Amino acid sequence: MDPRDAVVETKAAIGALGGGFMISREVKALCERHGLGPRDMYFRGRCGVLGEVDADVVLAAVVFFPAGHVRESWEGGRKLPAEEAASLYAGACHDWGRRRLAGLGNADRLAELLAAVADGADPFCAPLFAGWRAMPRPGGGPALAAHLLHVVRELRGGRHATAVVAHGLDPLDATLVGADGTGTPIPYDRASDVARFLAWPEPYPEPSAETAERRAGVEELTDDLVARAYAALGPAELAELCALLREASRVR
Repeated sequence: MDPRDAVVETKAAIGALGGGFMISREVKALCERHGLGPRDMYFRGRCGVLGEVDADVVLAAVVFFPAGHVRESWEGGRKLPAEEAASLYAGACHDWGRRRLAGLGNADRLAELLAAVADGADPFCAPLFAGWRAMPRPGGGPALAAHLLHVVRELRGGRHATAVVAHGLDPLDATLVGADGTGTPIPYDRASDVARFLAWPEPYPEPSAETAERRAGVEELTDDLVARAYAALGPAELAELCALLREASRVR
């Protein structure tokens, strides 16, 4: 198996599992404990690794949300300091991993393979990946696997944003076309549902054929860019990573 084949095979699992904790009971409990709405906690927790920055810095990192929504949510959670929010969010990720991946027989090996991908990757154009990679990691087991699933998800997110810009698409157009097999924590039947979830105001334009063609190029480039990080693993390790992620996706 080569790195790019492994990227294509694993991207749905990385997308779904790497972001799974964000919609979990663990994060819901954080919201209740600190009196924050789900989106306020999402932006403060996920983007707290950037520090106490202006909302435009957060927008530059998350890319796919409307600017006004990012500012409202980021500022709405200001009572929870960024560093603390990131630490709490990481803790929720780890707790989710201990619960969700408890039945995974070789979580340590999954974490080891994901760490090789993450630690060998360039941080260029991926500030959230760089921030989460620098966060303290739990000692091992399902918690560490969950942490690194999120880190690798942020790597793909940064590469995807780069590809969208390179192909001349705006974030809403890229979202409305979408792509099969990319993986999300919540399954969606229509790309417009994703746009709605991301808080883009309706009505939505009908994507043109040219936009769809560009979006296909975005997916190809994203896979190419992520494959450079997967090249840290040999063919047998890549096959093992694919197998472990298939198993992790089935664990309930």
